Amino acid sequence: MTDANPSLPRVLPADEAGIIEAVRLLDQGACVALPTETVYGLAARADSADAVAGIYRAKGRPDFNPLIVHVPDLAAGERLAVFDDRAKLLADRFWPGSLTMVLPLRADSGLAPAVTANLPTVALRMPSHPVMRSVLMAAPAPLAAPSANRSGGVSPTSADHVAASLAGRIPLVLDGGETERGLESTIVAVRENGWQILRPGPVTEDEITQVLGPALAGDTKGIEAPGQLASHYAPGKPVRLEARDARDDEFRIGFGADGGDFNLSERGDLAEAASRLYAALHAASHAHRPRVAIVPIPHEGIGVAINDRLARAAA
Repeated sequence: MTDANPSLPRVLPADEAGIIEAVRLLDQGACVALPTETVYGLAARADSADAVAGIYRAKGRPDFNPLIVHVPDLAAGERLAVFDDRAKLLADRFWPGSLTMVLPLRADSGLAPAVTANLPTVALRMPSHPVMRSVLMAAPAPLAAPSANRSGGVSPTSADHVAASLAGRIPLVLDGGETERGLESTIVAVRENGWQILRPGPVTEDEITQVLGPALAGDTKGIEAPGQLASHYAPGKPVRLEARDARDDEFRIGFGADGGDFNLSERGDLAEAASRLYAALHAASHAHRPRVAIVPIPHEGIGVAINDRLARAAA
């Protein structure tokens, strides 16, 4: 694929040789796209201002939008942020996995200021994907890694999505196949007086409540983490939500018995729908019809996260 179009990044299998090459490039300050269990991430050294600037350049990302830092273990996380007892409970329950915590930044973290957008907090995650974990354990520093796509666009769940979105912008993609969860991590802010979800995701509010008790009421504090911009995940076309009728000029994304042009889950399985959501939006983006319609999706469990992404795609 890359030989036919030299503007595309190299796409290597996510095997031992691919991981060694990815670590080599990261050590030199380059950006590399890596698979995680959620979506593909665009990784760079979080301790290098130049490397982090490369992420912003590749994505065309607003510089007030902070990045998630990925760590291989809890000890690495504790060198960057202050973990109180509640944060340790969350790490014990959900790490490695699809939960990001926004925690107080340590003064001696060594992170580039752009990683946190000069906020006093940092967003941390310990991913579970074996390829990402292998890279993290061999990498010279923690890795900042937002989704590997142009800012505001549809997040990538395959190496092909990354290569198409970031052609001419990055040197390498490790191909780990389709991602398992298909939605970005849940982001929770652990505050002095409680906790709040900043971005819904695979770990649900009910699951966190079982560990920490009820969430704080009220609004969040502005942009504290990725995925909070009102307009995001857009397929580049007008999007109509809760579409109960079919129109000829719309690419229809269905669910359950309401199939449409791309069915998120014929079984009505919300986890399967989450894993296929971005593939559906990519398909809608490339379809010849000028508009997109999405049937109602249940607003429960991981359906909360699906509807969050759809609302931002339609904004």
